[in-house]
Amino acid sequence: MMKKPMVILLLIVSISLLLFGCASDSTNAYIDLSPEEAKELIDNTPDIVIIDVSPFYAQGHIPGSINYYLGDGSLDDAIPSLDKSKIYLVYCHVDSVSIAGANKLIDAGFETVYRLEGNYSAWVEAGYPVETD
Repeated sequence: MMKKPMVILLLIVSISLLLFGCASDSTNAYIDLSPEEAKELIDNTPDIVIIDVSPFYAQGHIPGSINYYLGDGSLDDAIPSLDKSKIYLVYCHVDSVSIAGANKLIDAGFETVYRLEGNYSAWVEAGYPVETD
């Protein structure tokens, strides 16, 4: 018969294996960046791809960004042609859309995806440059 401490140890190991044994290190998620962190990333990453997923691109956008509006399927259409190994920064004018856009890239297997926390308005409030069409 097993001694009580050994039974407890086996129970703890078994529960740990059940809870953590099937966890995958391959899960990926986007990372939120403050406007300051995003500006630093842009300044230090020459081949970064900045994606504006909003319908308001012409009214103002981060310099160098491209517009793949989430609502009309432009982002979905662009995903197959984008390089999954590049670094991406996604933003919009509202959280729900930028979150959905960043998640679409992650779900499609993109390796490094960031999202601008506070979106376009936070960028503007921080005093960083914008362009209009």
